Amino acid sequence: MTARLYPFARAALMASALGLSGLFAAPGAAAQGGEASVAVANQSLPHRLLAQMTLEEKIGQLVQRMGGRQRALNSRLGPDELERVRAGQVGSYLHVAGAEPLRELQRVAVEESRLRIPLLFSMDVVHGYRTIFPVPLAMAATFDDAAMQRHARIAAVEASAAGLHWTFAPMADVARDGRWGRIVEGAGEDPFLTARMTAAQVRGFQGEDLSAADTLMAGTKHLGAYGAAQGGRDYADADISDRVLQEVYLAPFRAAAEEGTASYMTAFNTIGGVPTTANEALLRGLLRDDWGWQGLMLSDWRAVEELLAHGIAETRDEAAALALRASVDMDMVADVYADHLARAVAADPALLPLLDEAVLRILRVKEALGLFDDPYRYHDTVREAAVMVSTEHRAAAREVAERSIVLLKNEGNVLPLARGAGRVALIGALADDARSALGSWKAQGLEADVVTLRSALQAARPAVTYTPGADSRSADASGIAAAVAAAQAADVVVLALGEDFDWSGEARSRSSLELPGRQKELLAAVAATGKPLVVVLMGGRPLAIPEVDEAADAVLATWLLGIESGPAITRVLLGEVNPAGRLPVTFPRATGQVPFTYDQMPSGRPADPDPTRDTVRYMDLPITPLYAFGHGLSYTSFTYGAMELDRAEIPASGGEVTVRVPVTNSGTRAGDEVVQLYMRDPVASVSRPVMQLRGYARVALQPGETKTVAFTLNPAQFALWSLGGEWLVEEGRIELMAGAASDDIRARGTITIMGSAPGTIAPAAIPTRVAVQ
Repeated sequence: MTARLYPFARAALMASALGLSGLFAAPGAAAQGGEASVAVANQSLPHRLLAQMTLEEKIGQLVQRMGGRQRALNSRLGPDELERVRAGQVGSYLHVAGAEPLRELQRVAVEESRLRIPLLFSMDVVHGYRTIFPVPLAMAATFDDAAMQRHARIAAVEASAAGLHWTFAPMADVARDGRWGRIVEGAGEDPFLTARMTAAQVRGFQGEDLSAADTLMAGTKHLGAYGAAQGGRDYADADISDRVLQEVYLAPFRAAAEEGTASYMTAFNTIGGVPTTANEALLRGLLRDDWGWQGLMLSDWRAVEELLAHGIAETRDEAAALALRASVDMDMVADVYADHLARAVAADPALLPLLDEAVLRILRVKEALGLFDDPYRYHDTVREAAVMVSTEHRAAAREVAERSIVLLKNEGNVLPLARGAGRVALIGALADDARSALGSWKAQGLEADVVTLRSALQAARPAVTYTPGADSRSADASGIAAAVAAAQAADVVVLALGEDFDWSGEARSRSSLELPGRQKELLAAVAATGKPLVVVLMGGRPLAIPEVDEAADAVLATWLLGIESGPAITRVLLGEVNPAGRLPVTFPRATGQVPFTYDQMPSGRPADPDPTRDTVRYMDLPITPLYAFGHGLSYTSFTYGAMELDRAEIPASGGEVTVRVPVTNSGTRAGDEVVQLYMRDPVASVSRPVMQLRGYARVALQPGETKTVAFTLNPAQFALWSLGGEWLVEEGRIELMAGAASDDIRARGTITIMGSAPGTIAPAAIPTRVAVQ
């Protein structure tokens, strides 16, 4: 059978349903004879299918099997798996890919199983499928929603061409402790920035019409407060207040719901002793009942089984029942639902309507993807060959990489490197590490597709010499002598330091944020030569690098930038691109300073630079971070005019205020300025953060050019989670601040809220309208 014969499935299913004589009213209701046919005909396709299913087939839809391993896709798709598909025992596969092999697997499902229900194929497509973009933390540094959406759109085009329907992204976890390895997968420490980047990815993956053949179902993860893991230890519990949960950690997930994410994934961790995978109040209560979201909820890897290790289930039967009650629709690879849910239902028949609800949600997303009309639409081998790493996609990867780079320091305008800079020594193993450029989630990215910094810089400047020096893994310092010799023979040194790809990612938490390996020694030895020194800092987390800041003339944070990392960094080094990335996360001075975020709560004894005074500080460190949230320099300069508000007061129950800030490029080069808008509620019923991000705009300006950025906000964006456990807009004064970073405020204003009113949703989840005039 070929794709041209579809939509056969919808018609065949209706005919099959109308020919049966069972119960076909709404789930749980009875109908007989002709009444059954009429009832079925008036029902949606998912309901008609549900009416025909055996208990085993219902449970089968809730089962996600492993089709292979991350490094060996499709390796488990043998005869036994095909037999499970024929028997209707599988609803989805992960670790699978390829238009042709997945077409055959889908063929078995829709032509050889009793009910002909298509399968869902999934993979972690986190920052690109074959065309690998910068890691998500790097893309958040663009402060550019359009760049994030563009990456997701291209990832969807490539992954869908390879037969995939579903990605486990975006990661919407706010991460405030750089020790947590999965900080690399998200947008950093701020809930507003994370919400905007999350929403942009949902739009990019799902497109305007999810049934189009080039879309992916977004799998927003990890619902709960996974990023709040104690001590930054992956999988540890989150011990946080309800207010912090609502205002910070859940806000990006609410933004995803508002954007229409088709699915969520639960977190591994517990909140207040309750694992998210069994948290009925959070998943069924808040998410489904309060937010009204009715998409597909997936567990994380074996998370249903792990309810036993958490100590809230004694048997796998109990674990299955807990997860289903919580509203987890699909069990990822643990086979707890497959092997134990039937017994749980037999023991507690009240689970049966919950099972029916889960089945319907799964069938609805399959319908929304268009799989009942044409289950082969994602299996076009010609399209698969044409779209992978196309010229257009590679160009987009380079542009987004360029926009991700953050200039942290530039003493004496060492950068950009002048055309007559002379001999350049490129030092550091990371400068020629193609694997690390791909990041921790590389999907189907290939090292052969990567252009490293060494390759790109030597192509642009053939006289550049390269020496590995010391890497981030080895204790071997024997290469440092050669690095020193290369530096002594050069006029300027470009030194690549940081972490390779395997220092960050899942289960990659670190106790220290210092440079690993012998890199500190390498830095000290090279700096001792006295040559102008540019440090290119690579990695997937914020690092505590005061020695780099002290020794280097210039520092570029380049993260892990994907297949076009080399050309992007080279173009910034040589001044062909003016860097304008901004830090989405605070860089501490020492590991002991974390978590240390810009939006900390005020204290009765605010931090004072004088260590002899008793204030909220460490006695052995300055009170400031090394580099603050939002920080980033440019090869030009910008000046701000006075802030103007179109009104002084707004009612709590409605209205808007528009904040205008003029920005001028006062330098000699074209460049982008990232204008950041912050707020503070100085007097409230509960203590409020010292500042909170409420808007940003990346503005391109020619030398001497002025543009005015207008931010329009509504009262709901000033709400707080009240003592009564609800969103509340309180009467009083709101301070507004605009500037180039959280520690570089250039303009201020005040708005007064008149009266009080209920809020709507988490303020950080509400987008701010921005216009550049």
